[in-house]
Amino acid sequence: MTVSRRQILSGGAAAGVGLTVAGVLPTLAEPAAAHEEHRPGGGASSGGRPFPPLKDDPNGILALPEGFTYNIVTREGSTELSGGQGKTPGYHDGAGVVAAGHNKLTIIQNHELSPNLSAFGVPHIAGTVYDPGAINAGGCTVITTDGQGRRTGEWVGISGTVRNCAGGVTPWGTWLTCEETTINAGATWTAGGQTGTYEKNHGYVFEVLQAESGKQIPKPIKAFGRYDHEALAIDPDLRHVYLSEDASSPNGLFYRWSSTDGKRLGLGIANTLSDSAGKLEAMQIRLDDGSILPDVAYLTSAQIGRPFKVTWIEVPDREATTKPVRTQFADGTVTRGKKFEGVWSTRKGCYIVNSFAFGANDLPADATKHDGMVWFYDYSDQTITLVSYFPHNAAAEGEGPAPKYADLTFDGPDNVTVTPWGTLVLAEDGVRASHVLSSVPGGPTYAIARNMLSNGTSNGSPTYSEFTGPTFSPDGKVLFVNIQVPGITLAITGPWGRYLG
Repeated sequence: MTVSRRQILSGGAAAGVGLTVAGVLPTLAEPAAAHEEHRPGGGASSGGRPFPPLKDDPNGILALPEGFTYNIVTREGSTELSGGQGKTPGYHDGAGVVAAGHNKLTIIQNHELSPNLSAFGVPHIAGTVYDPGAINAGGCTVITTDGQGRRTGEWVGISGTVRNCAGGVTPWGTWLTCEETTINAGATWTAGGQTGTYEKNHGYVFEVLQAESGKQIPKPIKAFGRYDHEALAIDPDLRHVYLSEDASSPNGLFYRWSSTDGKRLGLGIANTLSDSAGKLEAMQIRLDDGSILPDVAYLTSAQIGRPFKVTWIEVPDREATTKPVRTQFADGTVTRGKKFEGVWSTRKGCYIVNSFAFGANDLPADATKHDGMVWFYDYSDQTITLVSYFPHNAAAEGEGPAPKYADLTFDGPDNVTVTPWGTLVLAEDGVRASHVLSSVPGGPTYAIARNMLSNGTSNGSPTYSEFTGPTFSPDGKVLFVNIQVPGITLAITGPWGRYLG
């Protein structure tokens, strides 16, 4: 997510709105398995309601609706890591609440950093380091708060990784963090007046535990493949993992890893799976005549609510020994998509986001430009359904100061989470105004928050400040979300059930 659409294109004004069809998919708005028993009030989701207008924050950080408040949980270079480990690292990205109980929450937080991208990289702490050559780079921190989201501690969970983008919470209470890069061992880097050499390959998934730094497993899960990972979801059967790839030229793919020996995943994946364990496959969306959809951008809002059959084709070389995984398939043999981003699991399936596709190299010439898509993949039926669509507005192709009254101009959905009520929360990586959105599968989209720090221009400070890592406490009291630059984790409280339930 570091390379945002603002960095790809320039010029023009911001616009765009999420298009959905109310009532098309009422059965999809259901709680995630991990949240179901904690769902406030029980019963099915009522579909969400409009939030009140956003009110400017006198502190200039976060505009929220009436009745909602926030507190800062961590801040890059300001809050202290526990045990004298240093300051909170920057470039906050994907995150997940991995544990709750006794008025305590545990969140594991990605930091999407390359070496010296920020003055505050993830420090190398003994027992957490994957690549000693990736200095002042990415990784994860483990954050603890009370039940209202007030910080009680933070420490390093993994270090020596690069561009930790999104990931996914496991059913057993850990976090799988994803590297969005395929940098090779032996490559050199120069940044911030310092030069270094990577000692190991990158482009993997790692498991991060709630445990203290010395009890981590900084070892890649090579069975899940080496490519520009974004996010993932674990099927409740514990035998399948679904993974997204944020890449272009050619566009990225959506993958499925399957256990082939009947064994179920559990704690310590890197130690229990061999590098070649199971089978890694790429998605093929099938049309009515059996042909393969070449790119998701061929579908539009006209297909909202219509399931398409999915088949899978095995990856020849998941380690990308000689060429990237996505280039191992000829066009037309897999379904590609610009910016496969957030993924989040429920007990029935997972939601998948494509952020946008409108540039000259983003999509086939005869496909349709768009400003975002949200999909639902059904685990048992093996079908995929478009549930939300953000039609393209040419004015949204550029950057510019965020308009004060931009609460309803939505574009560039990125990270996604399923709320305890079964609706969705999306983090925007669009242009100009950046929002956190409430989205009903098959229904409307509303603004929850607006970033007041970023002015949306490449010559402002800070720049390209997207929202990242939305994740709810299981009881529905606290929504955690990040502003990527400067790195800030926020805990938002308020009458969530009134609008999301």
